[in-house]
Amino acid sequence: MIRIAAAVVVDGEGRILLVRKRGTAAFMLPGGKVGLAETAVAALARELEEELGCLILGGHRALGRFSAPAANEPDTIVEAELFAVALAGEISPAAEIEEACWHHPDEPPAFALAPLMREHVLPLVRGWSRG
Repeated sequence: MIRIAAAVVVDGEGRILLVRKRGTAAFMLPGGKVGLAETAVAALARELEEELGCLILGGHRALGRFSAPAANEPDTIVEAELFAVALAGEISPAAEIEEACWHHPDEPPAFALAPLMREHVLPLVRGWSRG
């Protein structure tokens, strides 16, 4: 099992920020692995700065812990702590992130999504726009 912290960033149009790692096909939430001596929020802040050049603006809201098959590691489960956050700074893919995009959760994706996105995140975010 891989323990990660991931950011649910939604813009003013209701679109969610997704990223794709270099050499992979599936889009997922920004974030990454939580280190042994690290809190999930500290790991998330570190990953967002390393991978997107952004800081968490203000606070964060815990959305829960979800499990799904890992997108890029066969026979592995990812356990993700999700946090709703706003970002400060220009989004600029770096480190292992090759691409970032915005996707509206009510539209069918024109690209592959990580299982966590399909099974948990998009249904959760769709619920926000419905009240």
